[in-house]
Amino acid sequence: MKENYRKLIKPGTSRKNLILGSLIATLVAITPYLFYLYESVPDSKVWKTLLFEYSANHYESAYVAMWFLAGKLIPLYILFLWFFTCKHWWYHTLLVPISMYAYQTFDVINKDAAFVDANQLIYLIPIMAIIIPSIYLIRARIFNKINEANKSMEELEEEFKISPKNFWDKISQYF
Repeated sequence: MKENYRKLIKPGTSRKNLILGSLIATLVAITPYLFYLYESVPDSKVWKTLLFEYSANHYESAYVAMWFLAGKLIPLYILFLWFFTCKHWWYHTLLVPISMYAYQTFDVINKDAAFVDANQLIYLIPIMAIIIPSIYLIRARIFNKINEANKSMEELEEEFKISPKNFWDKISQYF
């Protein structure tokens, strides 16, 4: 029986990688359940729980406020998962939609629903001004190396890939 399981696993795959992959797959699989948590919020102006009390001032309903919040937090959650698990050289471009959804999330929390998604491009321009040229320069370096060497695209991506050892190393490389 144990030998049958070994045939399903690629050679060189460690137990740690299998556990981490299973955890990431589970985090992706639960996103529909996380999104629909807003349906457990009452359709009233005040939402009282054992831990806190939420009063929907601008949205007139806690249900509507949580629906807006779920609509911004779940894509942000998926983008973070993608960012921290992506092995391609272009994964820094994911910072643009991450920053957009982060801004929208704070906008939902702080403002009236009528102004959600307004003027966000103005705040994204500095982020895009750094990320887009950086990605273009990396791409140009890759194609220069292709013209100079006889390496495949996968070998060049591997050469340019930054591989932190753990989650906190990956976070610390940005700060």
